[in-house]
Amino acid sequence: MADQPLIYLILGAAGSGRREVLVDLIEAGLAEGDRAAVLLAGTEAPSEFDARLPGLTRWTWQDDFILAALPAGATHVFFVTDGRRNPVEQLETLKTWIEAQPAELGRILCVVNCQLAEQHPPLLAWFEACVHFSDVVLLTRREGVVNKWLSEFRAHFDGQFYPCLFELVREGRVKNPALVLDPLARRMSHVFDAEQDWIFTDADGEVIDEEEETEGDEEVEAKQEEDPYFVRDAANRRVNKIPDIGRYLEAPATGGPATA
Repeated sequence: MADQPLIYLILGAAGSGRREVLVDLIEAGLAEGDRAAVLLAGTEAPSEFDARLPGLTRWTWQDDFILAALPAGATHVFFVTDGRRNPVEQLETLKTWIEAQPAELGRILCVVNCQLAEQHPPLLAWFEACVHFSDVVLLTRREGVVNKWLSEFRAHFDGQFYPCLFELVREGRVKNPALVLDPLARRMSHVFDAEQDWIFTDADGEVIDEEEETEGDEEVEAKQEEDPYFVRDAANRRVNKIPDIGRYLEAPATGGPATA
C-alpha cells in the first residue's frame, strides 16, 4: 500500500460511460485492503452506476478553483472531471489542487466515446488534448462504429508515437483492470511529473543548450518547460485552442456543433 493515496483523473465527455468503467476498475482492479473513493463533478447527471461507486461525493467549481476534499482513509481516489467543460482548464487547476493534497497522482485515464468522435470529426482536436495528458485511453461506445474509423483513430496517435496505452472497453469492462491502474506514467505531457524538464534561454529569449557557455555578461534564465496546452499568448488566450465539447454533445451527426 502506498504511503500516500493515489489520485486517478478520469477525462472524457459526458455520456461516455466513465462511471460504468470505474465500477469495473474498482471492483476488479484493486487489491485486498485497498479502499477506493470517487469524486464526481457536481454537474454530472445521476447514473445507475453511482450506487456501486464507493465513497461517492461531488466536487464543484468556485471562482476558477476546485472545491473538493480528499476522502479520508482512501488509498485510491478517482476524480471524474466535468464532461462538458474544457479538460485543459480542469487539468491546469487540478495540478494545483493535487499539489496541495497529501497524495500523489496515480494515472490519468481518458474515456473516448467512439460514436461521438466518429460522428463529429472536429472533435479530434478535443480528444487529442485529452490523450496528450493521458496514460491510458479507453475506447467505449463502439457499437455501430466502423472498423476503418477505429483503425484510423489509433493510427493517428501511433504515428506520432504517443506512449499511452489504448484499450478496448467491452460491455463496460477492460481486459486487465490492474494494468490500467498501474501507476507507471505513460503520458506525453510531463506537467504532472515530480521532476520536470528545464529549458535555458538567453537574454533574447532564445533557447540554448544547458552546457552552452555564455559570452560576456550575457544572462541565462532557467525555467520549467511549459506544457503546450497551457501556453497563453500576450492577451492571456490559450495558444492551442480546442472545441467546446458542450456544443457537440447534443448536436446531430453532421460533423458540426449544434446551432442552439
